[in-house]
Amino acid sequence: MFSVLIHAQDKVIPLYPGAAPGTETWTWNEQESANNMYHSNAIFDISKPTLTLYAPDKTHAPTGMAIIVCPGGGFHSLSIMQEGYAVVKWLQSQGITAFLLKYRLIHAESGDPYKQEIADRHNESFKAKRLIVVDMAVADGRQAITYVRSHAAEYGIDTKKIGIIGFSAGGVISLSTAYNYTAENRPDFVGFMYGGGDLPTGVNKNTIPADAPPLFIAAATNDEYNLQLVAASLYTTWVTVRHPAELHIYAKGGHGFGLKKQGLPSDTWTDRFIDWLKLENFLKP
Repeated sequence: MFSVLIHAQDKVIPLYPGAAPGTETWTWNEQESANNMYHSNAIFDISKPTLTLYAPDKTHAPTGMAIIVCPGGGFHSLSIMQEGYAVVKWLQSQGITAFLLKYRLIHAESGDPYKQEIADRHNESFKAKRLIVVDMAVADGRQAITYVRSHAAEYGIDTKKIGIIGFSAGGVISLSTAYNYTAENRPDFVGFMYGGGDLPTGVNKNTIPADAPPLFIAAATNDEYNLQLVAASLYTTWVTVRHPAELHIYAKGGHGFGLKKQGLPSDTWTDRFIDWLKLENFLKP
């Protein structure tokens, strides 16, 4: 299924005309491999951030919507199957133009991004380096929205129907774009899927903009990183200032469920997301 999807992509779009600002000296090249401790396909060593365009399925009436997809992976890799390729394929089937964001990541010096992430997680001195890369990844998310909005006419997109959805670390990116935005890079809606609570430099998650976008939030109670607590707190913060938000916390599903089918109610979050888009008038019934 995924190989067919990869070849069906329309085009790969560099986010910046030259080297990405701040990483001009990064020389490593993007890799995709399952040769890691989990034997799971991952993309890593991204130094040149891109958007990959996936046009809506021709069997579905176009909706004029666009969604930027940010897979997770702890800022060390992209969990590209269930939080990337499968997500854009699902969006295509709904008549939505999907853009897969490959944002800048921490260099996998060991060749195994998962193994390195575990080691870095327990290294106090690594936190400062991680925050620098998080800031860069969020900048890539903002740049992605700017690109889609400025090229909306070219792709048949309504400039008021451009959203972003992020999973885990990708959720940090999607949520961060809901703060400190400009007219060019403001998302019209945000999906926050079991995302982390550590936002980048300069973002105060308790200072909600007056015209903050609607939020769709989902997580599982048995999330191994306790991100269901982040989800609940974010929902409370958003609705306290009377901004639209919808929250789903499933009893089971674990962390990183994405489009993975587990025979659990969390499998149906995609249906709830589509219902929500219709309710918020982004997607016509």
